[in-house]
Amino acid sequence: MQTYTPNTEVDFIVIGSGAAGGIMAKELSVAGFSVVVLEQGGWGKYGHEQDYTKDELLNDNPAPEDRLMSDRSRQPNTFRRTDKDNARPGSHGYGCVVGGGTVTYGGSSWRHLPYEFNEASHVGTIAGTGLADWPISYDEIEPYYTKAEWEMGISGQRLNTPFVAPMSKDYPVPPVPEKSSGAAFKIAAKKLGLTVVPGPLAIITSGYMGRAACTNCGSCSGYGCHVRARSSSAVTMLPIAVATGKCEIRPNSYVREITVDSRGRVTGATYFDKDKREVTQKAKAVVLSANASESARLLLLSKSNRFPNGLANSSGVVGRYLMTGNGVGASGLLEHRLNDYKGVVSGTGIVDYVPSDPARGFYGGGRMTSRGFDDPISYGLRGLMPGAPRWGAGYKQALREQAGHKIAVSCFITQLPLESNRVDLDPDVKDDWGLPAMRLTLQSHPDDMKNAEFFRQKSIEVLEAAGAKNIVAPPVRDSTGGAHNRGTCRMGNDPKTSVVDKFHRAHDVPNLFVVDGSNLVTGGRNHPTMTIQALAFRAAEHLVRSAKKGDSSSGG
Repeated sequence: MQTYTPNTEVDFIVIGSGAAGGIMAKELSVAGFSVVVLEQGGWGKYGHEQDYTKDELLNDNPAPEDRLMSDRSRQPNTFRRTDKDNARPGSHGYGCVVGGGTVTYGGSSWRHLPYEFNEASHVGTIAGTGLADWPISYDEIEPYYTKAEWEMGISGQRLNTPFVAPMSKDYPVPPVPEKSSGAAFKIAAKKLGLTVVPGPLAIITSGYMGRAACTNCGSCSGYGCHVRARSSSAVTMLPIAVATGKCEIRPNSYVREITVDSRGRVTGATYFDKDKREVTQKAKAVVLSANASESARLLLLSKSNRFPNGLANSSGVVGRYLMTGNGVGASGLLEHRLNDYKGVVSGTGIVDYVPSDPARGFYGGGRMTSRGFDDPISYGLRGLMPGAPRWGAGYKQALREQAGHKIAVSCFITQLPLESNRVDLDPDVKDDWGLPAMRLTLQSHPDDMKNAEFFRQKSIEVLEAAGAKNIVAPPVRDSTGGAHNRGTCRMGNDPKTSVVDKFHRAHDVPNLFVVDGSNLVTGGRNHPTMTIQALAFRAAEHLVRSAKKGDSSSGG
């Protein structure tokens, strides 16, 4: 792999190597630009995927070299509902490895629907929210959805239904096989008159671009894929970037500041290496792709005389309109064994409730999916239904009666953007590097909570129609953080109300680009990755074009 010295001014630094960062690194280096990728996590099993552990107990408490998610003992965060509350220790986590969250995610790859790009115009304003139209349309981004699906490798079925986004091209490989829970969903849907579709997934079902198909090992979400079937940045984009001879990946690089000169232009990034030594890498431009929570935090950490409130934050919008994603669901027991832990984690979807319906009396929509969460050991430890014995003969009998019979409905639903929901810097708590910890302030809009209760009730209906017994539907709870981070650096045409323009260039800093889930103006139906990837391909195309024309603020 090509290496650069810190004093070598490379064309681009890309901070983060996940869904967007991997694409940006690949596209820029293929175009001939020198790129350094700074990733705060380790290598993981990059290039040696067959060595990923499938040990369920070790996966709960991994060794440092096997860690794929952020370590809250070193990277703590705090949480509060409102700015009047005292923050308490939080549970927010994110992918922290070369490849980011794409290494371990379930792979759901739904597109935003066309109306989700102009939802403010579509449904009207909603009091107390920052609901706004995007500066781009579905037609503008559609070719990049297709590009992402074919370059990453997405399995699925092109459908003609108003509940799924229209496509100009089929998926490159067929959908994953239907699981037993999917068959049960079909039984329920037929009774209830609902629409069942296979979910699009970043998991290939046949050999594609030199990678092997999914083996249905059962150790899916939360684990690294040992056969490279999951279409992560680590197996799709980053190897191509490295092969150009123009891209260096630096793991264990914990960025503390994006540096600027007296003119307010980016000059590089300062980070701690694995030994906690400070290093400053020079660059003509910086692409920030650290995920919506960490990207906002880093901009707020990057204060200077020119930017006293944080880099690119003259609007005061950095960190605001955070959407982490609400979810709700139910589970029950079927007479026949499902063994739903086998195969991919995410299966069939019911999509009739994706649109927001004014007749419900509130804004909100979402998808209902059949998901097999509990692998055998985790089921034995914490997967039994409430009230089941936890020890002795009664526990063994409960395992015989319940294990393999459980069916779960997981609903991924809307969350409205609120200015008060945000990421900022905790004034009291520090991380392991002595920097202010991330603080989340998050309280969902009343419509979000009504929507969650709506989907809780629909989950019960679906399970009853499928023939499930012993149904459990936990009470609705507001989000305290999650993997589907969106907002915090929203895109827009007005520098007073947004952080970046429609091509991801920071309004305040001409050679700084923010490309990740932070740019999403609205959250969609809680599955952001495919939209993040499409936006990244679009941003990279524009950035390469500008840089090749000699735009000095674009890293050229």
